[in-house]
Amino acid sequence: MSLPADAILALETFQKAMSWEQRARLLLQWGDRMPTLSDVDKVDANRVHGCESRMWLVGALDQGQWQFAASIDARLIRGLVALLLARVNGLSAAELQQVDLPEWFNQLGLSRQLSPSRSNGLNAVLQRMNELATPL
Repeated sequence: MSLPADAILALETFQKAMSWEQRARLLLQWGDRMPTLSDVDKVDANRVHGCESRMWLVGALDQGQWQFAASIDARLIRGLVALLLARVNGLSAAELQQVDLPEWFNQLGLSRQLSPSRSNGLNAVLQRMNELATPL
């Protein structure tokens, strides 16, 4: 499965970072660049449950490719979600189901920073994306 352009950029950027401090700075920068959702989208129906932070997620299908947007309060988690969005935006529903979250963050050199609660939260986000992408 080929990577979206943003995912390739993320990989190239994070693989150049030599220390955790550099990766942490990059993580915050990616989170800061993520567009925020409007208050109209911040409704309970768009809430991601399973995250310790308050988070909302919306998705839209455009010519067979999914585009997701999210809003989250915590800066570090926002960076992790921004990297998840870089990995999944532009994928089909079938490709989305094949995303290996632990492997993605391992490739970025961030797997050691994923506490069990952060991993659970990111898995909840990916699960919600798959729910949106797979109609009943």
